[in-house]
Amino acid sequence: MDSQKNNFAKRFIMMLTGILFIGVCVGSFRLSAFGVDAFTCMNLGISGFLHMSFGTWQLMMNTGILIVIFFTVRRCIGLGTIVNMVCVGYLADFICWMFQDILKVEMTLPLRIVALFIGMFFAGMGVALYIVADMGVAPYDAVGIIIEELTQNRLKYDKARVISDVTVVIVGVVFCLMSGGKLGLIIGIGTVCNALFNGPLIQFFKTHVTEKMI
Repeated sequence: MDSQKNNFAKRFIMMLTGILFIGVCVGSFRLSAFGVDAFTCMNLGISGFLHMSFGTWQLMMNTGILIVIFFTVRRCIGLGTIVNMVCVGYLADFICWMFQDILKVEMTLPLRIVALFIGMFFAGMGVALYIVADMGVAPYDAVGIIIEELTQNRLKYDKARVISDVTVVIVGVVFCLMSGGKLGLIIGIGTVCNALFNGPLIQFFKTHVTEKMI
């Protein structure tokens, strides 16, 4: 009984830490000003094309993905899903507020590059933590798991994640071009790095760090 309680406590802490890391990741990407993450890129492109607010469209997209998750990998829905959807944006806002309004840090090019690398690290580690904790993941993070399941594990999560990330970036760029928007507002070197390397980083941290913690 004690071991079960300890295991639950460990998983709960891993889930919360992972979500905290994702908040740091999103805040760091925003501070770097090198482009948004892959999923945000798509949502900005589509919402601009539809003349809809970003928040409203993202909520609709997350709801749609949750429905797919419910019928495919229902185990990915849990407390972590709700905490992730509610808290990540506020955590990122807090980090940006601290650096920009309180500390008044001038984001020079070297600091922007550091922020980009911090964002990449915390993105991979954060997702690896709450996937292994198995208490629910963010809707988009489950897309790679769905692809892995549909291909009967022929495509591992790292490759499945790269496929989904590159796909949503392309969709975002296409919709942005169709609406006559400015590509520089939704895509940059940070977006490309996120799309190409986030999956392998998540897989690396899962294999070598977070799975060993459990």
